[in-house]
Amino acid sequence: MSAASDHMERVASIGCVVCRKLGYGYTPCEVHHIGEGSSKRNDFLTAGLCREHHQGATGFHTLKERAFCSMYRVPHEREWGLLAWVNEYLAKEVAA
Repeated sequence: MSAASDHMERVASIGCVVCRKLGYGYTPCEVHHIGEGSSKRNDFLTAGLCREHHQGATGFHTLKERAFCSMYRVPHEREWGLLAWVNEYLAKEVAA
């Protein structure tokens, strides 16, 4: 397995970062690429989002970045703030 695949598997294992922030605990997720649609797409820049928070009515791809990040209080009100949450949960996983 490549390092990128291993990383995305670890991201998926923590579940939806928005659901976790909302207090719902683990929710199965899809891996969302930060900066998708740009030349910056990178498998190490990913966040787990459940189907609803990824592509549903209240999801990133439906609401678009500004509204989504404002609604869920994503750090820095930018999609890149999701990475802060991913790193927080991955660090807790390693420390456990």
